[in-house]
Amino acid sequence: MGWLADETGLGRNQANHVPLTPLSHLARAADIWPDHEALVYGTIRRSYADYRARVSRLASALATRGIRPGDVVATIIPNLPAQVEAHFGVPACGAVLNTINTRLDVDTVAYIFAHGGARLVLVDTAFLPLAEAACAAMEGPPPGIVEVADPQAGFPATGRYPEYEAMLSAGDPDFAWLMPQDEWESLALNYTSGTTGRPKGVVYHHRGAMLSTFGQVVSWRLQLHPRYLTIVPLFHCNAWCHPWMMPLLAGTVICCRDVTARALYAAFADERVTHFGGAPIVLNTIIHARDEDRRPFDQIIEVFTAGAPPPAATLAAIEPLGFNVTQVYGLTETYGPDVECVWQAGFEGLTGDDRAAVKARTGVAMPFMEHVTVLDPTDAPVPRDGTTLGEIAHRGNGVMKGYYKNPEATAEAFKGGWFRSGDIAFRHPDGYIKIADRAKDIIISGGENVSSVEVEGALMHHPAVALCAVVARPDDKWGEVPCAFVELKDGASATEAELIAFARTRLAGFKTPKQVIFCDLPKTSTGKIQKFELRNRAKGL
Repeated sequence: MGWLADETGLGRNQANHVPLTPLSHLARAADIWPDHEALVYGTIRRSYADYRARVSRLASALATRGIRPGDVVATIIPNLPAQVEAHFGVPACGAVLNTINTRLDVDTVAYIFAHGGARLVLVDTAFLPLAEAACAAMEGPPPGIVEVADPQAGFPATGRYPEYEAMLSAGDPDFAWLMPQDEWESLALNYTSGTTGRPKGVVYHHRGAMLSTFGQVVSWRLQLHPRYLTIVPLFHCNAWCHPWMMPLLAGTVICCRDVTARALYAAFADERVTHFGGAPIVLNTIIHARDEDRRPFDQIIEVFTAGAPPPAATLAAIEPLGFNVTQVYGLTETYGPDVECVWQAGFEGLTGDDRAAVKARTGVAMPFMEHVTVLDPTDAPVPRDGTTLGEIAHRGNGVMKGYYKNPEATAEAFKGGWFRSGDIAFRHPDGYIKIADRAKDIIISGGENVSSVEVEGALMHHPAVALCAVVARPDDKWGEVPCAFVELKDGASATEAELIAFARTRLAGFKTPKQVIFCDLPKTSTGKIQKFELRNRAKGL
């Protein structure tokens, strides 16, 4: 025990203990690969030397404008180079980055400005009306606005506010970054989507983000110089920490403002994309692209998909097109993905639906997490029997500091020494987790639990179905029954009776949807289907 005791004189010092921070990745990349391509957006091509200089200029300019360590700097920017640069430039002056969803309403943005206490906000020209209205509606002093123009997309500067490029030109390219003195210091403030009530502010620390970048390198089997396409919004869990991860590998970040089939295929072909992350809806966009939007490419593209459990039918359709898909799972509170569906040698012989079903599993903890399990109501792990349901619980360095200014919600989320996800799942005999549903999405019909995910998976096998979502519809006899909302593929047709009959061949009778509504599904900017809207519609049916 003597070797572990403080009395030995062994301990932390400047030589063996430097606070972990993802800022280190960019400093290293710029030193080792200064000329390697770091950022791409249309005609914009920036090397790592350029990238670091611009980040330093941004940090310097923010400090000159009175931003101090611990202050919050917000952004309302789509997936553009300025948003990537802010991921390093804001913390490089000691401030906390608050990336705001560009599709939020004015009232919610006003709340986030006020609750987070943003001193300054970087705003894409297209979203100036949103920022201005939010500043006018908020309580307390509004943040100052800096405009981020995007002439390539038809959004030149208006001249009404200080402009981002002009601000950077006045900054110091040799500004000394303010590195964290403690890796527990706050790095980012991310607000949950908040389908009910006000969104909660999730606080990230430098340590968690740094370890997430290392863990995902292992999970995604990354090597030097990947070419990463920004499809996950940079405002969503900081794009799963991928902007901070890419410099670790001297990767190239290829920015994509608008996620369309044409833009995706162009990036695959012209920019030689090797990796991207996205929700299952993005996979469907690729699968169902029109012929005139497709472009040939010969590389295999590695894909992380998350946001909702991908239907096995989607996975079966995407891989022959040149993609290797790995399902991952996580939450804003876990820095994005912290669970992966690790591919085992024993799975290699699987084909067709069997292969896709295994790929659709939620998976096991990523390397940077200590433990991810499924707990029953007594907080005991559920048996690995493939049926017993419980709540997914997380523990490890990849868990948030807590909810900003909300100690009650933080205490509830961390009850019993675990982060409680609210996601319902079971475990296969090999330990792999499989999400059954969100707790609020489980349908209880006649006392039986019905997984909306399972019903959706069955319907997605129908050749006419592009997307579907299943929610509970009130029922006088059974309490509630499954109700399916369906988007059909372009040019395809199907009837309600046909889809119900099709589902009945794959599901138990009580799980079969009792009603099918054909419509365009409401979605968030990250591609998640907004089930709360569908539940409200179902209540009136």
